[in-house]
Amino acid sequence: MDIRHLQYIREIVKRDSFTKAAEALHIAQPTISKAVRHLEDELGTELFVREGKSIKLTDAGEVLLRYAQPILHLWDGLHAELNDKSYLHQGSIRIGLPPMAGASFFPSVLKRFQQRYPDIAVEMIEYGSLRIEEEVGSGALDVGVVLEPVDSGRFASFPLVRERLSVIMPVSHPLAALETLSLSDLSGEKFILFSNEFALHDRIIEECRKAGFEPDVVYESSQWDFIKEMTAAGLGVSMLPETICRTLAPEQIQVVSLDDPVIPWELAMVWRNEGYLSLAAKAWIAFVKEQFA
Repeated sequence: MDIRHLQYIREIVKRDSFTKAAEALHIAQPTISKAVRHLEDELGTELFVREGKSIKLTDAGEVLLRYAQPILHLWDGLHAELNDKSYLHQGSIRIGLPPMAGASFFPSVLKRFQQRYPDIAVEMIEYGSLRIEEEVGSGALDVGVVLEPVDSGRFASFPLVRERLSVIMPVSHPLAALETLSLSDLSGEKFILFSNEFALHDRIIEECRKAGFEPDVVYESSQWDFIKEMTAAGLGVSMLPETICRTLAPEQIQVVSLDDPVIPWELAMVWRNEGYLSLAAKAWIAFVKEQFA
């Protein structure tokens, strides 16, 4: 067994595919399949089983991956630190951004960062907040933007944005004439929400339950602009942050303030408390903190 075998296993699980793992690792698919077979022969047990079109770890595979993760984190950290020692402000950063934060706040920040650090390659990846937490925690992303509150036991962080959610609805909606409303006013409405990899999904449902009703969720999406279009078409009501609401066409969408309760939309930049943080990632964190001060 060598470190490459563990890297192969991690990538296969991440991609749910031998072929996609091979592409990501820039090796031939037969090479990765042969390596897994050799590892299975060495360990005397199968590591993967197929379930339909998916690949699943066996119990032995789960044990191997559990022990492999900290080893690979150390290995990745070793390479990153050696690279930093040689190249200082060169390298790359993997950053996770929720779609709304990426569209609203980061294009200009990224441009200024790359003007200051032209040799640092930045990879922006759009996920929901819950997925970003998972990927930063595993080391797949260096830093990410998530919805507060932040688990301070796992992540270091600093605040970026302090806003609240507003309700959006078609201009023809009976509640569109109100200046403010309570969540209970929406008890009979159809809801359009972000998908469940977004922290807002569970948060809005939880607040509706506190207000005494179960929301009738008819559509879910990972894209705020699609949510806006479905709302404008009269398919339901939704909630978006104030920054996004200011960009909506007033002839299609009515924005109404939600005052009872106020649902905050507060973003933070996070990175792992433990593990190596590259100089490039440190430069990004310091730069973003400066921009949002």
